[in-house]
Amino acid sequence: MLRFAPSPTGNLHIGNLRVALINHIISVQNKEDLILRIDDTDNERNDSQMIENIVRILQSFGISFSKMFSQSENLKFHQSIAMDLLTKRKAFCCFCSQEEIQAKKDKAKKDKKPYRYDNTCLSITDKDVLEAEGKPFTIRLRSPENNISFIDKVKGEISLAPFEVDSTILLRSDKKPTYNFASSVDDMLNDISLVIRGDDHLTNTPKQLHILNSINYDKEINFAHLPIILNTDGKKMSKREESSSVQWLISKGYLETAIANYLLLLGNQTPKEVFTLDEACEWFDLSKLSSSSAKFDINKLNFLNREHILISDDIFISEKLGYSDINIGKLIKLYTEEASTLEEIKSKITKTINKKETPNEWKENYNIIKKLLINREFEKDFNDFKNNISKESNLKGKNLLKPLRYILTGEFNGPNLSEIYPLIYNYLLKVTA
Repeated sequence: MLRFAPSPTGNLHIGNLRVALINHIISVQNKEDLILRIDDTDNERNDSQMIENIVRILQSFGISFSKMFSQSENLKFHQSIAMDLLTKRKAFCCFCSQEEIQAKKDKAKKDKKPYRYDNTCLSITDKDVLEAEGKPFTIRLRSPENNISFIDKVKGEISLAPFEVDSTILLRSDKKPTYNFASSVDDMLNDISLVIRGDDHLTNTPKQLHILNSINYDKEINFAHLPIILNTDGKKMSKREESSSVQWLISKGYLETAIANYLLLLGNQTPKEVFTLDEACEWFDLSKLSSSSAKFDINKLNFLNREHILISDDIFISEKLGYSDINIGKLIKLYTEEASTLEEIKSKITKTINKKETPNEWKENYNIIKKLLINREFEKDFNDFKNNISKESNLKGKNLLKPLRYILTGEFNGPNLSEIYPLIYNYLLKVTA
């Protein structure tokens, strides 16, 4: 069993989508179920609308799940297991206030040392707990006695000392689970065999393994941490950057197939450059992923988007822009010569099939040709149309083609008119005075 576990606190990030795509691929390859788990332990930042957006976007990429649930549904299990660890003395009650903890963190920062819990409450007795009745407390797991080590399928061998793992908080003072505890318990309850996620979780993994060891869960869970995606400045791509949002990319006219293709290319050795998700399922290999971060390159995505527009079904790509005409689909592909996204292409098609305003350039020749076209039927063959207009106007070369192109497309430049004309013939408007 595999799982994709986003937090419903914002728009789906391209890094998270990359994780979801690779989880989908491995689940298909291994013939294992993939579940969607909504990590909603951060109550203050959760947004129910974001859950709907995440599900809708994942479905648009062809990613399916055997089941979906929220972590909060397992609260009784989280609390029960935490209490069991407490009873077995593997965990302890911590009465340190947030102010006390923050003061120690501030001192560690001032001393330029990493903060770790100092075991203030580790020796608290049952009597002390009874006497502190009513005072808020967290439940902490005792830190491990030995190093926590594992083999990451992308990063290789990872090992953290007990000091680094620390005394992890299991339940907060409101008795809600922390991310690491809820994640560990849910992975156990759902029999997860492989966790694929971003390497910003790399330091969480030893903590989660220590939690599972403390629960006496003996099934091995494998891990693969994917390198983060960097922006053009070489820094971690922020959620505040528009291009990091999957929803923004789709709204700007990038096809889901192209976005998936691009994300699966990042830091990867692939047998070909342009491919679909189904094709990737045939040859994708986790071991061929680079352990180094890769930069987001919008120019590369633009190239792939053009390629995926070209290999798309004509009706499908036409419907993407709100039409259902095979000729519009062919016209969209034609415009990839000068545009990369459906948004850019849509503006060109809109100009083509709507009434044009008189241009400032080539105005005189434009008016000559327009006058000839008033209430006239357009010839079906472009060469006949062009030759007849040339004879009647005495215009040739760019003096003819520039204003003629504008009359047909609303622009002075673009693909060959002889290719455009038959595709827009049914949309040509009768010219009126």
